[in-house]
Amino acid sequence: MASPIHLPDIERAARLVDEADCLVIAAGAGMGIDSGLPDFRGQHGFWRAYPALGRHGIAFTAIASPRAFHRDPRLAWGFYGHRLALYRDTVPHPGFALLRDWSRDLPAGCVVFTSNVDGQFQRAGFGEDIVTECHGSLHFLQCLEPCCDAIWPADGFVPDVDDERCVLRNALPACPHCGGIARPNVLMFGDADWIEARTAAQARRLERQLQRASRPVVIEIGAGQAVPTVRHFSEQLAFDGGVPVIRINPREPGIHGLSTGVSLPLGALEALRAIESARGN
Repeated sequence: MASPIHLPDIERAARLVDEADCLVIAAGAGMGIDSGLPDFRGQHGFWRAYPALGRHGIAFTAIASPRAFHRDPRLAWGFYGHRLALYRDTVPHPGFALLRDWSRDLPAGCVVFTSNVDGQFQRAGFGEDIVTECHGSLHFLQCLEPCCDAIWPADGFVPDVDDERCVLRNALPACPHCGGIARPNVLMFGDADWIEARTAAQARRLERQLQRASRPVVIEIGAGQAVPTVRHFSEQLAFDGGVPVIRINPREPGIHGLSTGVSLPLGALEALRAIESARGN
């Protein structure tokens, strides 16, 4: 239950949801915390999640890069293979269901814009046709080179990872076109070879969907300033179209400059449950 100090903002957020004809869900890494997904915030947080990399002083920006796949593909796939298995096993928290329920009867439904590569929205029942993954998805693969522009599902790859050493034990996934090493179709650090065709198609579809909404509201959840893609997306809608933004973030809730904004310095699930309790009041 939210603290009373947030009650006026929670009630305002609830009114914005009730008055909307479309929910624009903008989600960053904080959306997955209540599902039990690790928080990579800060080097020590990352190394707590991956102690084998911490022992060798390997930073997140170093392992999450194409160079890691070229230099040591088994180590790189140890990291990404562990994440892929984790995402496949993770049950989305109840906040996803609340968002889905709120949008069910809206004239323009909902759209999702997320920097997360975990596929949790689809796993929670959101249609593939309304989700835009601006950094790609770990559930899809591409050639490391790349030899062509092909993107294919990772369904047939089941990683067997030695967690103690963070290395892949089974065969590396292969490109079906050239036989070389496959990598995740996600935008990494220093990544000039990411194939963005799937994400670009999602973005074009999102633009068409937003044009059908007359009273959209952005519910931005767990999007920080370190990688500000999601925050920029929300703020662009606010500045260009006057779309109200409900910013849910326990650490970086600032909403300065957004006259129609509401700031809730809470975690994802706590904030969504608070809004649900206040709706219709």
